[in-house]
Amino acid sequence: MDPGGKPSTAQMLVLASSSALTALFYSIYRKRATTVARLKEAKKVSIDQDLKALLCEAPGRCVPYAVVEGVVRSVKETLNSQFVENCRGVVERLTLKEEKMVWNRTTHIWNSTEKIIHQRTNTVPFVLASHDDDVTASVRVLRPLEASELDLETTYENFHPSAQSLSSAIGHFLSGERPKGIHETEEMLRVGDSVTGVGELVLDNNLVKLQPPKQGLCYFLTRLDYDGLLRKQSGSLRLWQVLTALVGVAACSTLLYILWRRYRHHRRSRKERLLLEAFARQQRRRLRELDVDESRLAPNICSICLSRPRSCVFLECGHVCACVQCCDALPAPKLCPICRAPIDRVVTLYNS
Repeated sequence: MDPGGKPSTAQMLVLASSSALTALFYSIYRKRATTVARLKEAKKVSIDQDLKALLCEAPGRCVPYAVVEGVVRSVKETLNSQFVENCRGVVERLTLKEEKMVWNRTTHIWNSTEKIIHQRTNTVPFVLASHDDDVTASVRVLRPLEASELDLETTYENFHPSAQSLSSAIGHFLSGERPKGIHETEEMLRVGDSVTGVGELVLDNNLVKLQPPKQGLCYFLTRLDYDGLLRKQSGSLRLWQVLTALVGVAACSTLLYILWRRYRHHRRSRKERLLLEAFARQQRRRLRELDVDESRLAPNICSICLSRPRSCVFLECGHVCACVQCCDALPAPKLCPICRAPIDRVVTLYNS
């Protein structure tokens, strides 16, 4: 807080950043809370022979938000793993990441970073079938890559370290970047995996389909069961709730501190103004008692003796209102005759 009572730049930055983070975290929390609430309200649908009859009776042959648990089955062809034998799936994701150490000039330490240099995802049509092999009903899964929780299993992982030499080490030290190597991974949604799908369930041309829901609802495809998915989303919700509360408390504390300092400055200014007015009234009364014309007094006359020029400054209040002789005559503890603040030290003024 500056002498004028205005908040400092650092205080305003803390208040602005904490308020912005509070708004951001709260919006994420509200979105997650809505997702958890709608997930709890989603209708659980079993993959059995009565599935099509259930959809025929539903309005528009559609369940807007349904939970389906089943086993992954391919429709025609499957995807074979490029690294693992007899590993077949319906979704395959190949990722190449470059890992390197970067020198931080602020903290003076090497930080590990990753950068995706190539990623490719392959899919083939697949369905969710019943765990009971005697049930022929199934649900075709549409647009699986749009799922927010597409849970893939890592089937292959390998790290290829970068070749190191003396010249490259010197170059890396000068550039501030030290490559570690290439991280190669393969992830798949395998045939036979148990998957929980949450989305819009529709009956179209005698084919049951699971697709991304409307109205901004989340689309899920995960290897967790329904209870596990709900626990995971609820745990994430609690995390954002705690973050929102912590940053919100910081923002409120900063605001209250600024307002408190502003209030203290206002009270101090009001007290000084009242003291100055009282001092002016007392000085005018004394001038009347001495029968002295105020207009004939020099502007730098001592406010106490009204005869000698002002020749010292009181610290820390900074008032220049008395001569050295009157300052020495002030009773202890010495107080400024204008604002009544304690006089820590006196600096003599020399006029040239």
